Amino acid sequence: MHSLGMLQAGILGGMEMEAIVKEPPTPQAVVPLPNTGGFVAINYITCKPEYCERFEYLFRTRTRAIDRMPGFRGMYVLRPQQAGDAYLVVSHWESEAHFRAWLQSPEFVEGHRRGFEDLRAAKARGEEPPMRSDFRTYEVITR
Repeated sequence: MHSLGMLQAGILGGMEMEAIVKEPPTPQAVVPLPNTGGFVAINYITCKPEYCERFEYLFRTRTRAIDRMPGFRGMYVLRPQQAGDAYLVVSHWESEAHFRAWLQSPEFVEGHRRGFEDLRAAKARGEEPPMRSDFRTYEVITR
């Protein structure tokens, strides 16, 4: 047996690999997490290829209006690794009620102003929108 564990050969997705299987860790005290409930909204945004740079710029230079909202816990904006896949905008909230309040707030309008202007401009030119959105919501059960 190797000092870190046993060397094993395995197959993953049809490809051979070698992995070191480590011995189980020494038990340590486990500190329980506080109630991890919450609410997550994920916006799946698909951009036309020529709009991706602008989309990323809008988020890098965002007004951070959402950050002022009660119940807002944080946000991630994730770039797809494969061209044509959707960006994910993942926002974390204390509750669905906090999220719904944001949707009706002046901060929502402020935070989306430039993106909405881009959509209106494309429509005025008779073009398809430069981005499309599919919104889904989730309740946090654990982390």
